[in-house]
Amino acid sequence: MKTTSGSNQRARPPNRPNIRSSPNRAARLFLKGSREFSRKVRRILVPTDFSPPSIKALRYAAGFAEQAGATIYLVHILEEPAFIHDIETFPLAIPKRELVRVARKELLKLGKSQINGLVPVKTLVRVGKPFREVVALARQTASDLIIIATHGRTGLSRMLLGSTAELVVRHAPCPVFVIRSHEK
Repeated sequence: MKTTSGSNQRARPPNRPNIRSSPNRAARLFLKGSREFSRKVRRILVPTDFSPPSIKALRYAAGFAEQAGATIYLVHILEEPAFIHDIETFPLAIPKRELVRVARKELLKLGKSQINGLVPVKTLVRVGKPFREVVALARQTASDLIIIATHGRTGLSRMLLGSTAELVVRHAPCPVFVIRSHEK
């Protein structure tokens, strides 16, 4: 690649636009070069934990869905707390039904605020291990694409907390588009 004189910065090749400027622009550019792919994408699964990175992934999904005419399946997974050897030992103060109801309400609110009726949105709440539930839902809904955020953990925190996005990529039955939490 060419470098500019007197500096260590790399020059951008003339045919590579900056797609980091907006999720809709990224989707347009991606789908523009792949009309066949955009015709095949009808269901996009978007797992969310309501964090800023997962909301960012939802914005990207909205751009993809709008360009492809797809439906977004907005999903939240409630992970059951396990205290000793993956055995639930203490009942929660809040019943599971109530947690599911609250999560569904938050998903609807998130869908309205971020997508605003641009594309059809279906909300799903499941209880279990996040990566297993996301992979199972991708199969059940016959999803054509999963758009998931990564928190960008490294080192010890990644080892202890794991990477749901990585496990989804490894086991998903369809392509997975991973959105980084921090762009350079």
